[in-house]
Amino acid sequence: MKTRTGNFPIGFRRGGTDWQKDLPSLISWAQANELEVIDLGSDATESAPAVRAAGLRVGSIDLFNRKMISADKAKRAEGVAESTAVIQATAGSEPTNYFLVMLPENPALSRAENFGYMVESFGELAGVLEANQGRLVIEGWPGPGALCCTPENLRAFFKAVPSKAMGINYDPSHLLRMGIDPLRFLHEFGDRAYHVHGKDTEILAEGQYEFGTEQPATFAKPISFGAHAWRYTIPGHGQVRWVEIFRLLVEKGYQGCVSIELEDANFNGPAASEKVGILQGARFLAGV
Repeated sequence: MKTRTGNFPIGFRRGGTDWQKDLPSLISWAQANELEVIDLGSDATESAPAVRAAGLRVGSIDLFNRKMISADKAKRAEGVAESTAVIQATAGSEPTNYFLVMLPENPALSRAENFGYMVESFGELAGVLEANQGRLVIEGWPGPGALCCTPENLRAFFKAVPSKAMGINYDPSHLLRMGIDPLRFLHEFGDRAYHVHGKDTEILAEGQYEFGTEQPATFAKPISFGAHAWRYTIPGHGQVRWVEIFRLLVEKGYQGCVSIELEDANFNGPAASEKVGILQGARFLAGV
């Protein structure tokens, strides 16, 4: 299954629910439904060879390690060494993407201080990635203290660590919820986009009026995979302009995949519902 615009292979990010833990069954399900890509988590040393042997592509491999953005120099060195081991153990014959969010060990420190620790650690890791055909794909999920979520941060990071091994996991859902234009973002950073998440965001106009965007609601019930002014959805159920995004990716020379990241309260839960969500999102993208 591929996108109509750009012919990009479509797959999904492996989640932690029970039906996705059985890797052989998951691979069989992907093959039966013409899904070509699986994004892997921390067990990639064992799972990546099995996915590749089945003829599927590994979209990305998780490289989360908060030690790399720590005030403790020894911890930073430890984090770099651990990440190096993962990269060396999982590198393939084709370029391999390593996925992470730039989450600091201590979000209470100033953003500028944590930024400096990040630059030091990933500056050291750049050579390891280059030597192993690896590429970092940074996702801009705006979690506690997260860095490299906005154009300001990414611009500064790529200037400080200019290696082309440093790239982006382009996920327009996070940009939309933050009020950042996903298309303008691609115009500026599209040449650094090495992986794409198929995830959308619905802006909840009534919730935006009722609660605004700066404070949590006092009495309303929480919204799973979202907040009261927005929520994550499968592609096609939100506001993302996918055809234009794929057109811009083609223009920028993108040669990667699109992986459905299922974070949608209407589908997450039972196995049958999650399978429907992944496939519905994938088939929507195959038609745009």
